Amino acid sequence: MPDAPGRRLRPSLRRWLRRIGLAMLALLLVVTAFSLGYNALTAKRASLPAGLSFVATGDTQTRYRQWGTGGPAVVLVHGAAESADTWARVGPLLSTGHRVFALDLVGWGYTRRVGRPDLDHQVRQLLAFLDALGLDRPVLAAHSSGAAVAAEATLRAPGRVGGLLFLDGDALATGAGQRSPARLLAVDPYRTTVLRLAVRSDTVIRSVYERQCGPRCPPLRAADIDTWRRPFQVPGAEAALWQQLDLGVPGLSIARLRGLAAVAIPKRVVFGAVDDVFSADTPAQTAARIGAPAPTLIPAGRHLTMISDPGRVAAAIAALTGT
Repeated sequence: MPDAPGRRLRPSLRRWLRRIGLAMLALLLVVTAFSLGYNALTAKRASLPAGLSFVATGDTQTRYRQWGTGGPAVVLVHGAAESADTWARVGPLLSTGHRVFALDLVGWGYTRRVGRPDLDHQVRQLLAFLDALGLDRPVLAAHSSGAAVAAEATLRAPGRVGGLLFLDGDALATGAGQRSPARLLAVDPYRTTVLRLAVRSDTVIRSVYERQCGPRCPPLRAADIDTWRRPFQVPGAEAALWQQLDLGVPGLSIARLRGLAAVAIPKRVVFGAVDDVFSADTPAQTAARIGAPAPTLIPAGRHLTMISDPGRVAAAIAALTGT
């Protein structure tokens, strides 16, 4: 009796599945070998740039920048994957009438990586930074996820903050992002290889910058690319990044954020008008939640308005200081 068609197909199907499995195993071995070799060749970490300034803030040494020597104090707080250098176009504009400081939050930039780079740690670092530099009621201007850090610091110590500005950020845990799904795939040696390939690629850095910044931003020179790249290559940076992926973007609950409405300090919300990280109604909703006036929208601005429109951003910050 001849075999049924289904019975004849089964051995053939098993053979093809076996071949596919062997091919996938071979590919995995090749990729793993490449990854291990590449990681070994790129294991040396970058040194810190010369001339950095640090100050002791609790359990870590915080790197910071300063512009200006007189006038009201302003503290600039960066967002995810940024550093104090992100404010390099705004700081000098404010420096003529203000003392301006920008710090590297724990987990980013050149601040010494220590502990978990979560919201609580960054808030304690920011308040310790105010103490270390003797800053009395400065205006806090915070970008993107840094808005949550500045907001929580204000809620914990309202008497130590003189004004609050959110720039391209809503301070919510559900705003710019939650726990990254990439953490589920971030296993070694592959995650290290992917990160180092991306960080070492000028094309990747330029494409991210151009998408987030827009056509009004200055093009990146080699030195500018290094400014974005090097913080991801110093000792401890990779481990901190994996922690960030697991922790997610720092943020507050809506109920917690609304507590800012009762804090009697000047507040302002500024967004790029075409910032696609957030929805179109986010600026107005954020301003209403924290008790700020109607938001300021920067025409054609995207997510990095401190780079694309430093004059507008500096003016908005200065208005909170009364100058």
